Parts: sequence; C-alpha cells; structure tokens
Amino acid sequence: MNRVLCILVIILAIGTLSAQNTLQINGLNEASFTYRTAEDSLNAYFRDAFAWSMNYRDFSFGMKFVAELPKYSTNQSELLGDLVSNKLDMDWKELFVSYSKDSFKVHAGTIMETFGVGMNFRSWEDLEFDKDNRIDGFLTSYDNKLKLKALYGAIANIDNPAIYDLAYGADAQYPLFDALSLGATALTYRTYTPFNTYNQQDVFGGRGLISYGNFDAAVEYSQTELYKNNGISRDGTAIYANANLYLHPFQFGAAYKNYQDFFFRLQDLPAVNYHNETLADNQASGIDEEGAQGWITWNMNENWSLTGNYAEAWDSEFGKRMNDIYTALEWEDGYKLLGLEYSHVEKVDTDLDQWQAEMTPGLHGGTMLWGKMITTKAEYKYVEKRKHEITSSHYEPKLQADFSIGDVALSLGVQSHWTEVSELMDALYWTNVEAKYSLFEHTDLLVFAGKDAGGKVCRNGTCRYVAPFKGVKVELSTRF
Repeated sequence: MNRVLCILVIILAIGTLSAQNTLQINGLNEASFTYRTAEDSLNAYFRDAFAWSMNYRDFSFGMKFVAELPKYSTNQSELLGDLVSNKLDMDWKELFVSYSKDSFKVHAGTIMETFGVGMNFRSWEDLEFDKDNRIDGFLTSYDNKLKLKALYGAIANIDNPAIYDLAYGADAQYPLFDALSLGATALTYRTYTPFNTYNQQDVFGGRGLISYGNFDAAVEYSQTELYKNNGISRDGTAIYANANLYLHPFQFGAAYKNYQDFFFRLQDLPAVNYHNETLADNQASGIDEEGAQGWITWNMNENWSLTGNYAEAWDSEFGKRMNDIYTALEWEDGYKLLGLEYSHVEKVDTDLDQWQAEMTPGLHGGTMLWGKMITTKAEYKYVEKRKHEITSSHYEPKLQADFSIGDVALSLGVQSHWTEVSELMDALYWTNVEAKYSLFEHTDLLVFAGKDAGGKVCRNGTCRYVAPFKGVKVELSTRF
C-alpha cells in the first residue's frame, strides 16, 4: 500500500510541476548511532531519516525515508535483548502532496491536524515521547471567516500493524461576532478488534470561544458512543474549559475538566495541571476523572516575577486523587537571570491502598561569561511512597550546566539516588556530557556520552523523554 501511494503521489507531483521552470527544494537528513553498554541488551542501534519537500506557487510535495536498523526506543520495555529480524525496517514513512489557493486547501498523504483543543481529534507526531500518531489520507479545508475541515484517513492498528484503522469526519468554526466564535465537530473511528471485526465509535462535539479585551475563555463539550463492539457498548462525555484574565501587573487563569469513558487513540486530552500528570500512574486519561486548575503570574516590576499554579483531580468515587503544585520566583536583567522554583505532585489510590509524593525544590540561573551564555540548574527531588503499611523514600538530586566553548555547545549533568545522606559516597551516580558542534553552516554533530537515569531531560534547548541509558550516542543532521 505504501509503494502504491508513493507512486501515485510522485505522478501527481510531477504532473503539477512539469510545466514549471522554478521551484524551491528543502530537505533534512538526520542520522543517529547509539551504542548501549548494558550487558543484557543489544548494543548497536542505527536510524537515518531523509526528508525533502518541493514547493512551487500553490503546490507542495514531500517525502521521508526512514531506516531503523533497529530503532532505539525511548520505552525501556521495547529495548531489545538481541537482534530480531522484524525490528529492522526501511520504508517511506511520510508522503504528501497539497494544493493551496486563496482560502482553499487540498492535502493528500500524511496528515498533521487538530480539531478544537485536540480532545476529539489530533493527528500528530509526539517528539518528546517518540510516538507517531499521524494518519494517512485526504484532507480538505477552507480557512476564512468560516473555517471548515474534512478528512478521511487510516492509521496502522496498534496490535496488528498490517491492518488499518479508519478515521473520518469534519470540523467547522464561525465567528458570530468579534468576541464570540462557535464550532462543531463530528467524527467516526473504526478500530479493528481481536475478534476480526471493526467496532465503531462516533464523536460529536461543540465549542465556544470568547475574546474580549483582556479576557479570553473557551469551553468544549463532546459525547461519544462506542458500538458494533461484540456486545460491549460504551457511551462517554467530556468537557474542558479554560479562561485567562489580564489585569496588569497580574495574569489570572483557570481550567476545568471532566472526562467519563471518553478515550480513543487519536486524541490529546488536556491534563489540566502544570506537569501534565495523569490522575493515576496505572490509568490512562479519559476513563474517569474530574479536575480543576488555577494559576496566577505577578510581574512585580521589569525584573521580578512570581508564579503560582495549583491543580487537583479526582475520580467519581474519590478513590483516586492527585494534586499538582508549581511555584517560581524569577529575576531577570538582560542576560542575567536567577530563579527559585518548587514542584509538588501527590497521588493517592484508596482502592490499592497506596500513596506517593514527589517534592522538588530547584534553583536555576544564567549569565554571560567570557562573551558566552552559561546556564545552570539544580534540583533536589524527594520521593516518598506507601503501599499498604510499607513506606519507602529516597532523594534524587540533579545538577546541570549548559555553556559554550568556542563553537561547541556543551551540557554537563550529574544525577544521584540515595535513601539516606549517610549513603552519599556509596550512592548511584549518573554523569553525562552532551556536545553539539556545527560542522558546517548546514550540518550539526551531536555526541552524548555517559549515563542517563531516564525520564524527561532537557539539553541544549531540546527536551525529550529517554529510557535509562549507559553508552554513547552520535547524531548527525544536515539541512539543505
């Protein structure tokens, strides 16, 4: 199917461009080699992605070839113990051609699109979690005072990638007047089941958006019905709302969510908390949760600002609950900056008789040194967990510095794990260094060496989630 689609797209692109004398070509090649030193793991991983696009007037065409020999996953459970043949993959992963004229657009191939806030439909590539949730298909849109979108597409089934699931529907939005816009969504998902049949899930939603002076707000409500599911039907609802008010020198904000049996693959439900935490670590979003969030920012003067953010969430029986806190005090003067912050995430599950909390005070700063910007960040995370009558706790201190030496951007990090301060000398330590160097104007080389504890890491301006790692990674990217 991919080869047929590739041929059709190429023929269409050539037909649209053959009569043209000038066109614009852009491209990017990203190659990465990973050597993992764990004894019980496959050591060598390689990935190369070559993407290019052509643009001329109203036409665009693009393709991307990806070779994973094999791919190094950010998910610890997906890492290989030995080389497996079905994990070696080379194929065209992205193909698209589009035509845009005035307010009208037609797009065929790989689609990236969102309806509303994304809780009803979102087709996107999640780079932080290294997950591709994009559909392949057909999209047409009209973007003027009246905004219309309609699509029909397919995505490989999670459990059986050789079989495709379907998604099709439409979205519309229209401004009744300058301060108020209304929108509506209608979608159908057809998902392949283990019983060799397709179920059907219909989604209908409506939304309103208000923007008036220093105030803006939005609310979206949706219903879903799952049927043709071997006798197991399910109805669900979702509501999400948020509001912002700007009263200098303050900014106020609030959000609310209520999701009941409202979950499917091509959606991105707002978490309604600062750290994007789920209600429970063992439960996906959308099953049964309600929550609220409030935040305030006070710009005290041109240098100082204070931020506070608080959220709570719970299920219908109050058996699962969580709260999320973030506060920060920051000072900035030109290239100089200093900040104090505190994060707190707490979750409880009375049915499983367990409780956990993560408390993280932090300090970050930056300044110019010898004509180069240097930034540092220190965290001292404390984690406490209770399961039945057993309680455990530990500390996870972390220190990171990002700076440049000549044309080389460096990120140095060290992280540790101990239960008692007396164990400081015998504790686990993860040390690492990442170097980024521009070989040429269009080519960057990135080298990582050391150990990562896993989780979300931010280095040299890029954030991503990684699996625990020890070894060397080399990445080479070329733009044209």
